[in-house]
Amino acid sequence: QVQLVESGGGLAQPGGSLRLSCAATGTIFSINFMGWYRQAPGKVRELVARVTGGGSTTYADTVKGRFTISLDNVEKTVYLQMNSLRPEAPAVYYCNAGIKLSPKKGTGRNYWGSGSKVTASS
Repeated sequence: QVQLVESGGGLAQPGGSLRLSCAATGTIFSINFMGWYRQAPGKVRELVARVTGGGSTTYADTVKGRFTISLDNVEKTVYLQMNSLRPEAPAVYYCNAGIKLSPKKGTGRNYWGSGSKVTASS
């Protein structure tokens, strides 16, 4: 059974940095993509950044130039380096992964982590 184990997050000063990690555990054939979404109270969950197994990245416009996503395919771990954090409302960051469970067709599955709270406040 595949699980996404998140770490990092917490409280940082505005302008500061935090790093999130998310490790995919279990029986995994390959990673199609891994990424991060965030959800602030009363708002919809939105994509922050995503990286494919081949290394292509996508960022929300609001984080371009400040956040960097990277994927370690061997460790099956995705990292989100967040710099120049802005004083926004606290949000929960969710790890998301598209994982292929075997070489057979139709074995791709989508998984979510349990969420990590990130707050940038003085």
